[in-house]
Amino acid sequence: MQVKLPYGRGLLRAHLPASCAVEGIAPRSQATAQDAAATVMQAVYKPLGDVLPPRAGMRVAIAINDKTRPVPHDHLLPPVLAGMRHAGVRDQDVHFIIATGTHPAITPDEYEMILPRQLLDTYRVSCHDADDEGSLTPLGETSRGTPIAINSDYMAADYRIVIGNIEPHQFQGFSGGVKSAAIGLAGVETINHNHAMMRQAGAVWGSYADNPARQDVEEIGARIGIDFCVNAILNAEKGLVRAFAGDPVAVMKAGIPAVRELYAAPVSAPVDLMIASPGGHPKDINLYQAQKGMAHASAVTKSGGRMILCAACPEGAGNADYERWMRQPQIDSHAAVFDEFAREGFRVGRHKAFQVARDASRIQTTLVTDMDDELARALLLSKSESLQAAVDEALSALPSSARIGVMPAANATMPVLDTQ
Repeated sequence: MQVKLPYGRGLLRAHLPASCAVEGIAPRSQATAQDAAATVMQAVYKPLGDVLPPRAGMRVAIAINDKTRPVPHDHLLPPVLAGMRHAGVRDQDVHFIIATGTHPAITPDEYEMILPRQLLDTYRVSCHDADDEGSLTPLGETSRGTPIAINSDYMAADYRIVIGNIEPHQFQGFSGGVKSAAIGLAGVETINHNHAMMRQAGAVWGSYADNPARQDVEEIGARIGIDFCVNAILNAEKGLVRAFAGDPVAVMKAGIPAVRELYAAPVSAPVDLMIASPGGHPKDINLYQAQKGMAHASAVTKSGGRMILCAACPEGAGNADYERWMRQPQIDSHAAVFDEFAREGFRVGRHKAFQVARDASRIQTTLVTDMDDELARALLLSKSESLQAAVDEALSALPSSARIGVMPAANATMPVLDTQ
């Protein structure tokens, strides 16, 4: 049989013997909304929760995700902008802020990857810098001790909006809601303290109300004061299926059941070999993003088993600190990653090394990638020249009765073992 997996902007293919026991693990098939614009407009004009529209004379700041998120801005933004114009908000009083968090900065010549040219020509657009303490406004601490510092331009606005997607997140439980601002527009220390909670019980994908990292994010969002949220739910083909708008908490409460319905995938038993893709571009733009698919796929892969992760990674590791940290001479094994991480304490960026090692130390992992060979070695990952070569090598080391899982949209899949 032939398997196909998204890879960058294309596909990879490989043949499996007909005798293999193969289980496809993917989100439920759901068609893109027939009229995506109308779907979003209905959500925006009939918002959830207790919200008020902006008024004439207000300065409006809109937090939008960076190029690592497939947010359908061409559908989500027009009704929001039309509503503001109807309310008398001037175009020159609207400021889009790209919420990069600790991701690499987006240069102005890359803005068109995120926003349509027409909007770039009309509105002010800037990129957040989490390292620039002078551009951050302190807001105290959360009840969990997270120091809050948020983009000053966003805080100076009279009306604050967040735009994004709701989907599974490996330790925040779910993306969406206030997260685009609470993390995407936060300073490094805010993000570092929040992300350190990934090691706590309950900080897992699919958990919301009892998730310490996510509830810390909600507390940050409440301290910021976010007036309006627009979130999409996308299918595996990145088409818009549903849209929710209004109060950020109300959006999450309405959106999470829809995400579970779409993305939860039953799995009959753990597999011996997992063949996974994060979901293609931009989910595999770098390893920093692709690792999320690795984490989801590992949840239903046997300890001592094998994984093949197909991730183009044209931007390499995706985080300069992560790459520098992994190039230290003492980091020569996954065990060394754990030892050094424990010695130094949690730091965002290099936490990705911990997440990769957590799964790769338990599951023999091969990366099919365009990443430079030397960089793959520095990141302690075995690289294969092709998907077919990786499959053939893995199968040669497994018994003929081995169970194989294929996960083509791993970043957005919530694999759930069938315990019946």
